[in-house]
Amino acid sequence: MAEERSRRVFLSTSAALSAVALTGVPAGAEEPGDRGPGGAVRPQRPDPELRAILREIDEHRIEATVRRLAAFGTRHTLSSQTDPVRGIGAARDWIFAEMEKSAAKSGGRMTVELQSYLQPPAPPRIPVATTITNVVATLRGSTTPERVHVVSGHYDSRCSDPLDATKDAPGADDDASGVAVVMELARVLATRRPAATIVFAAVAGEEQGLFGARHLATSYKAAGTDVRAMFTNDIVGSSRADDGTRDPHTIRLFAEGVPTSETPAQADIRRAVGGENDSPSRQLARFVRSVAENDATGMSVRVVYRRDRYLRGGDHIPFLEQGYPAARFTEPHEDYAHQHQDVRVEDGKQFGDLPEFCDFPFIARVARVNAATLWSLATAPGAPEDVRIRTNRLTNDTDLVWRRGTDPDLGGYEVVWRETTAAEWTHVIAVGDRTEARVDLSKDNVFFGVRAVGKNGRRGPVAFPTPLS
Repeated sequence: MAEERSRRVFLSTSAALSAVALTGVPAGAEEPGDRGPGGAVRPQRPDPELRAILREIDEHRIEATVRRLAAFGTRHTLSSQTDPVRGIGAARDWIFAEMEKSAAKSGGRMTVELQSYLQPPAPPRIPVATTITNVVATLRGSTTPERVHVVSGHYDSRCSDPLDATKDAPGADDDASGVAVVMELARVLATRRPAATIVFAAVAGEEQGLFGARHLATSYKAAGTDVRAMFTNDIVGSSRADDGTRDPHTIRLFAEGVPTSETPAQADIRRAVGGENDSPSRQLARFVRSVAENDATGMSVRVVYRRDRYLRGGDHIPFLEQGYPAARFTEPHEDYAHQHQDVRVEDGKQFGDLPEFCDFPFIARVARVNAATLWSLATAPGAPEDVRIRTNRLTNDTDLVWRRGTDPDLGGYEVVWRETTAAEWTHVIAVGDRTEARVDLSKDNVFFGVRAVGKNGRRGPVAFPTPLS
């Protein structure tokens, strides 16, 4: 019985599965969830470069952006595209000009484009053919530009009637706040040199049916773009709930479990291995918490195990539809008197999405969470590809294999594992620059993952394995 409870040595292997011994746990000790191979998973602390980036994020600039966008009166997708002072066209041109100012400081690494297309009528919210334009700034990576990470906010707005394109719809929280985050990130990061590419997108048509984001996502898919992560910031402007309570140091992150784009064959594998909590989007969410919950951001990230809020949706969904990992940042508690409302006073209460209801220091902290996440993703190696668990023999240990990445700064790999009831990865085992590992734990009892480590010590997102016969 003691032999059954004892742990075998952990083997980290090359193609020949050469042995590297790690200390086991004596017979009769705790179960694997308490102790086991490897050490404890720790958050990735911001280095001096990242801390400098986060210090540059300016809440006063963010406030100025939100107020300027609200001052266009309405940014409804069906509003004027030619009026120089009011409507979505004026907002589009201003955003483009501001993004170009940021790009001018990038030494040619950042380019800005107006991505336009003609949307045919799409009742009920697009009654006539309408030009929809995204403002897209792309900061090209210096060493692995093919890896792309996207952050977005939507610059269109609406009032109570989703088809009213003339009434005031300042859209300060929904979603000038998210656009302000994106524009501030573009300004701060334009002067930096990330290894991978970062895209800063202000998209339109969200309130009418996610049209701008869907065009952006399908364009990337058609071009074969390797989008490794997408985050939308939508309603990130206030820390105050409708009852007046405040939660100024928490941001919600919505991340789906079962992938939106899952095929029947993939569903069969998921059900067979129990991967409901290990989609690429959930791995992204775990990564966000590991790099963005710290004293430099001043924020806690509350991961919500849903694709979006109850029966609602946002601009990350078109990316999920294309099979890209994506998630949504949203304030901790919404105040529905200040979104999708006509500007009015009713029974002494002010309605409308006005700048006076925004918390600008809070938006700046949300921007820091985004910056920590994007910079960490773009300066670490990408998630390993083709990660598999060998199933050609019945054993009580687990063989993992993967394909070596091509990142120039790749330093090696780590195997992570956790109990099936744990939300986060708990244990990590360094295996070096190898493409196979044998772990002294049964694949029946725990979940495994593999992540890459750069020569700079930065760790990328975890990849969840699939079976290999």
